[in-house]
Amino acid sequence: MLDQGREAYARSAWAEAYESLVRANELEPLAADDLELLAVSAFMLGREDEWIPILERAYQRHSEAGERRPAVRCAFWIGTQLALRGEMGPATGWLGRAQRLLEGEGDCVEQGYMLMPVVFQHEAEGDLEGAAATAAAAAEIGERFGDKDLFALAVHAQGDLLVRGGRVREGLGLLDEAMVAVTEGGLSPIVTGIVYCSVILACEHVYELRRAKEWTAALERWCDQQPDLVAFSGRCLVHRAQILQLQGAWPDALAETKRADKRFEQSMNQAAAARSAYLRGEVHRLRGEFAEAEEAYRRTSRLGAEPQPGLALLRLARGSRDAAAAAIRRVVVETTDPMRRAGLLPAYAEIVLAAGELDEARSACRELEQICEQCESDMLRAMLAGASGAVELAAGETAGALVSLRQASQAWQELEAPYEAARTRVLVGVACRELGDEEAFALELEAARSAFEELGAAPDVIAVDELQGKAAGAHGLTARELEVLRLVATGKSNREIASALVISEHTVARHVQNIFRKLGVASRTAAGAFAFEHDLL
Repeated sequence: MLDQGREAYARSAWAEAYESLVRANELEPLAADDLELLAVSAFMLGREDEWIPILERAYQRHSEAGERRPAVRCAFWIGTQLALRGEMGPATGWLGRAQRLLEGEGDCVEQGYMLMPVVFQHEAEGDLEGAAATAAAAAEIGERFGDKDLFALAVHAQGDLLVRGGRVREGLGLLDEAMVAVTEGGLSPIVTGIVYCSVILACEHVYELRRAKEWTAALERWCDQQPDLVAFSGRCLVHRAQILQLQGAWPDALAETKRADKRFEQSMNQAAAARSAYLRGEVHRLRGEFAEAEEAYRRTSRLGAEPQPGLALLRLARGSRDAAAAAIRRVVVETTDPMRRAGLLPAYAEIVLAAGELDEARSACRELEQICEQCESDMLRAMLAGASGAVELAAGETAGALVSLRQASQAWQELEAPYEAARTRVLVGVACRELGDEEAFALELEAARSAFEELGAAPDVIAVDELQGKAAGAHGLTARELEVLRLVATGKSNREIASALVISEHTVARHVQNIFRKLGVASRTAAGAFAFEHDLL
């Protein structure tokens, strides 16, 4: 039974390893090393409440056998996990116990592990530079002793701290180094999961979309190799959901958040559950499912996270400009982290621009530009170009707006973000129209509308229809709708119209419904008659 448990552990078959080791322990108390295997198996299955008691037993066995250094490692992980839970008294006790065990042990790799709590202490005190230096010292010890776990933990912590301290390029290089150590293998399962998730979060924090995509795909492959895995898998699903949302695969993104929620029920990860709820709210908002979005944002708040800027944008979409402006101003005022502010500023500019506050929107763009100078991110540059173009367009600076908006459109296309690209194309079209190019206006809006329809972005489809209606003039019909109406009036079917105009039958059906709505008719016959009576043929 014991051999079976060890072999299952080596295969990352966590349920089998856990069950076998538990049965083996019932037959004969497990040795300390095997208790550690059982503890890790419990953790990977999401049994975090069992993990610490089992590690405590392993610590006791190591201590009784005079194995001080393995006991230090057990105490380190117990203390660290308790600290993450916010149980600082017990955490301090266990870490203090570990430190005392090291007295008189001389130079050893465990000294490096005990530097990690010092890193977290410096970080909590706001001393990011001191925290990064301490992490670098720990990484050096890990490298010197050939301890891959310590090296990966320390170098990824150092990279994250440098990124948050403004040394983005240097920090990202260290994060890449940590991920190379992970993908090479040889790390313990828990350290592997910790580094994967932390590095992806750091990349998302600085809007490093391409890296986030790459490492999320790697994390997904790692999780898929372990069918029993609960720990980390929920976070993997949330990372994947965020990527899917940006790529326009909204139904898949919703499905991933629902799968993640089931995992969080097992692992009790409230922060990640809040992130999942927020992403769900974003997708519902973009699809025009406002009641569902409202509930998702409220759940985000109940779980202790800020549901902004999504909730403010929802208020704007529902026509509550004052409420939207009040919400976004409040969260911008209380947010100090530059990267977090960068995520708020485009929405801030959009909302205050809708409220007619042009100078305030300009100020938001200037701040976003300053942040972009510190952080070489294609995604941030796309956000800045789009926001700046919208402000310039509203100010009547149409030529400059067109340059900015073209840059944003190209950047979003390269980042494979179809919704953002389509929204930008709408503004490009408006700018072209302001410059007298009606044909470019029609082409840009038609392309944007097609993208919105494919995505399921109902509010944006309606907004484009309104813009096209204002431009068309003839009973509110767009140029394309007039084409469809003329063919309907001649008795063509949707399939025949689709073939004639080289568009899909689904698109034709949508145009026909829009025609019925705008003309106030209920049938194809009535629409044809309307066209004859008003000389639209």
